[in-house]
Order: sequence, then C-alpha cells, then structure tokens
Amino acid sequence: ADRVLVFDSYSEDDTAVLAEAAGAEILQCKFENYAQQRNAVLDSLQTDWVFFVDADERGTPELGAEIRQVMAERPERGWYVPRHNYIFGNLTLGAGWFPDHQLRLFKHGCVRYERPVHEIAVVDGDIGYLERPLIHYNYRDVAHFQAKQRAYTSYDARILYDEGLKPKPHNFILQPLRQFYWRFVTLDGYKDGLHGLRLSLYMTYYEWVKYRKLAWFWRKNR
Repeated sequence: ADRVLVFDSYSEDDTAVLAEAAGAEILQCKFENYAQQRNAVLDSLQTDWVFFVDADERGTPELGAEIRQVMAERPERGWYVPRHNYIFGNLTLGAGWFPDHQLRLFKHGCVRYERPVHEIAVVDGDIGYLERPLIHYNYRDVAHFQAKQRAYTSYDARILYDEGLKPKPHNFILQPLRQFYWRFVTLDGYKDGLHGLRLSLYMTYYEWVKYRKLAWFWRKNR
C-alpha cells in the first residue's frame, strides 16, 4: 500500500499508539455515524485506489495478491469482497453470514456512503466481486451479540416507523417464523449445526424485538 491510514474516533485505548508503532498514519475524527465516518476518510485521501479494513477484520496474503491483480488488469471501479465471519469463535458459513459481500476496494472518487448504520456504498461505475475473503472477527460472545442486536433492532424499527409501517398482531408471530425459516433453511444455517441453529434462533427473537420496538414508537408518538 502507498499509504496506510488509521481513522480513529479519539479512542481511549492504545489503538492510535499501536497503529503509529506499526507505521500507519493516524487521523482523528469525532464519530457521528458510519457513513459520515467513511466519507470523511475518503475526503482526506488523494490515492488512486482505496481499500477499507475495519478494526475487527484481517486481510490475507491471498487477498492482497488478488487485489493487486484486479487493480492492474481489470476496468471495474469498485470491488465487493466476501468475508469469513467468526462468531463466538466459530467460522460461520450459513444463516446469512457468508458470502457477506462488502464493497471495500474502489477507485478514489467513485464511491460515497449513505445511511447511518449498515452503511450503503453508492458506486459511480461498474463493479466486480473478488474471490478471496476478508477475515472478520465478528461477535466475540453472546453478550457482545446481544448488545449489537439491541442497537440494530432500534435502528431498524425506527426505519419502519418512518416509512409509516404499523405493526399488526400477526407480525409478532409470522415475521419471527419467517426469519427463522430464512436463516436456518433458505440461508443454510443448518449446515453450521447447533451453532447455526443458535444463531437462527437469536435472529428470530430479535425479529420479534424489532416489531415490539416498532409498536412502542407508535404508542409513544400518538
């Protein structure tokens, strides 16, 4: 890489110190939301290509070789990268966590990010898909998983509320059941055995929580 930039949000641990010791540049920016953070990074760069890696992700030599190849030989302006998600320490290939494509490699000036959470990359130009995955150490344990899902369900419920969707009684039963079937059967959660079953059940529960929070928004704002 011509430039390794660590974009930090005034973290209070040793992130910045360790990154500087490894030869990276540090840029501090107050965190507002995920899309704003990524766009702020892009505004600070002048490189031809950009490759985003989050703090809980790791690249591999094989992925690096593939990136160098497509930058040299292919015309696409943006590239989606698959991820190997490790959840509770287990590689998770079902229930929606693989291939988990993320747009991480692109020509500078061709991408902007939208939406505060689970940000969406808007690409000006053709896109491609890499084969080699990023390694993503996702949820450390059940407590970490639950904390994240509580935040996500609040955000998702707010989106549904802003769209004018009112929950009906059957939503509290049918939507969680659909979520379980989708995760465990359609998205092959069963192939991860008991681990896949547990994740599918967790996501079933949080689908119910999402609709409970949606009902709360409507009661609060009558």
